Amino acid sequence: MVFELKQGSHRAFDAIYEKYSRRLYLYCFQYVKNAEETEEIVQDVFVKLWTSREKIKQEETLSSLLFIMSKNSVITAYRKNMRSPIYAEYVENQEFCSQERSDQWLEYSEFVKQLNTILETFPKTQRRVIELSRIQGLDNKSIAAQLCISEQTVKNLSSTGIKALRDQLKGFPTIFLALLLMN
Repeated sequence: MVFELKQGSHRAFDAIYEKYSRRLYLYCFQYVKNAEETEEIVQDVFVKLWTSREKIKQEETLSSLLFIMSKNSVITAYRKNMRSPIYAEYVENQEFCSQERSDQWLEYSEFVKQLNTILETFPKTQRRVIELSRIQGLDNKSIAAQLCISEQTVKNLSSTGIKALRDQLKGFPTIFLALLLMN
């Protein structure tokens, strides 16, 4: 099957995907704990497998290659999350929130949880625009290029998304909203 894959066989690729995708998903999910992110990691692994299929040297050990690729992708995703501004705010809030201020820590945790829940209800493109602009800090031009949409569409999706977030997160302290909404 690996030989056929190296020759560009879509049938062989599909068979490999069917054989390994579920196991890779379960392996990655135990570390990532997020279904959507886990699916993206597994898809990326198979895209990398396809694009580098001609370089595969391990004819009999495709399984180990796929799991190594998955492990590296999980590590990359973890590092990306560590650099996220929301994670940085979380760390700063950890330092800020001592035992006496555990109620503020719980409030912040609830805010992040509620924010993620609300974002899950947004259409996929709008959710990506909000994540890229407010969480990863990208500018509209970069977001437009990455998502293959116009800058005006990015502005519109961002504007309506932020308004919806502001409306749905009214009950939280202003400092949390300011951290999310400032740009």
